[in-house]
Amino acid sequence: MKIIREKRHRLIEEIYIGERPISFTLCIKDRKQYFTNDSSFQVFEQMLLDELKSFDCFAFIYLFMPEHVHLVLGGNNSNSNVKKCLEMFKQKSGYYLSKNSKNTYWQKDYYDHILRSEENLEIHLRYILNNPVRAGITDYWKKYPYKCSTIYNLNEWD
Repeated sequence: MKIIREKRHRLIEEIYIGERPISFTLCIKDRKQYFTNDSSFQVFEQMLLDELKSFDCFAFIYLFMPEHVHLVLGGNNSNSNVKKCLEMFKQKSGYYLSKNSKNTYWQKDYYDHILRSEENLEIHLRYILNNPVRAGITDYWKKYPYKCSTIYNLNEWD
């Protein structure tokens, strides 16, 4: 029998502690569509907001596409642990999925990316906001309902 070892996450733990912005993408296994209505979005949004508060973090933006989620998170201080915040959100929401949606699971890992400059951050946030447009779900990002920020008023953005 062949033993398959799980690959270690590519970034060192210290990268996730502090105030730097980190972009994450979480995918539903087998690209199953789940975030397609207000109730599924609202349940997961509340879980995310609870974990952000627990770990003293904030969301530059979060956007729930039907089969994946984009999050750009940051810490409020030098002790904030964005990775632990994300992992607790994923654990609690995964448990919720296992109890409330048969055969719907998160993929095992997630994608992450450190954003290194403010210019890069704005470009990245706008790219995420236009994800529903590129997917053909809407013709204008502001019309897409399953997004928000804990620090920006997105209605003021162009």
